Amino acid sequence: MVRAIQIGAVGGPEVLKSQSVDIGLPGPGEVRLRHTAVGVNYIDVYYRTGLYSAPLPFIPGMEAAGVVEALGPDVESLKVGDRVSYAGALGSYSEARIINADRLISLPENVSNDLAAAITLKGLTAQVLLRQVYKVKSGDTILIHAAAGGLGLLMTQWAKALGAIVIGTVSSEDKAAIAREHGCDHPIVYTRENFVSRVREITDGKKLPVVFDSVGKDTFLGSLDCLQPHGLMVVSGASSGPVPPIQVSQLAQRGSLFLTRAVVFNYTATRADLEAAAADLFAIVGSGKVRVSVNQRYELAQAETAHRELENRKTTGATILSL
Repeated sequence: MVRAIQIGAVGGPEVLKSQSVDIGLPGPGEVRLRHTAVGVNYIDVYYRTGLYSAPLPFIPGMEAAGVVEALGPDVESLKVGDRVSYAGALGSYSEARIINADRLISLPENVSNDLAAAITLKGLTAQVLLRQVYKVKSGDTILIHAAAGGLGLLMTQWAKALGAIVIGTVSSEDKAAIAREHGCDHPIVYTRENFVSRVREITDGKKLPVVFDSVGKDTFLGSLDCLQPHGLMVVSGASSGPVPPIQVSQLAQRGSLFLTRAVVFNYTATRADLEAAAADLFAIVGSGKVRVSVNQRYELAQAETAHRELENRKTTGATILSL
């Protein structure tokens, strides 16, 4: 038996309950993984509240790092003792788990387990958004919402390394300072400034080729108004709530815009795509051009507190559960 956080009914942070669970033995193609650190991400909130569905009861969490403890039949790519991380397999809020070996990423020596738990999901997401969904190039001016969050800080630094000019929205002056320290050229405090007007001022009315929006409902229409004709609206989350239905004519009226709901797991579904994205991520982190700060650490049993602080925008950078 291992300790895990389990959800028996969707709702607020109080539904996160510590339980003892039996995870069994690894089957063909599987390994038993002992977690050393678990990443906390906003997608965990989506599952907890029922915005994303999973059969009840379930163990939340989509990201972790750990050590391989046992191999199932036919697993030849890993050995006991290997350090690995993963993103995209529900059930990480646990001391250990059974997981398919082909979803695991071997960690370079210069990437610690804590760092891996902090960057695998957000880092792969940043890679997909900046290098695949829209290939950011030198000279691009882009908008990143929630620029002081874990994903936002990663994306800001990576975009700067690619030569982009970064505009970022944040909720406070303190977060504006954090975003600026990580390379954001134009932090916009959206609680006292209209980000659409500021984008127009910053770009001399030219507006933007792309907007990366992980906030959703509260920013979606404004984000569309920040785009140039033929610009790309990239929705990657919904921390303020799901985007309301939109008439396709609204895209036409704003200059034949493009709209996508980018999901990292669709871009890393094959083993080859996962390995390529991870290699790109670890290369940029290893270069020192992208720094990752684990600013919040909680025990596994404190998952409820971690969720409350994440939802109340009290966190910056990355948050992990330590084991």
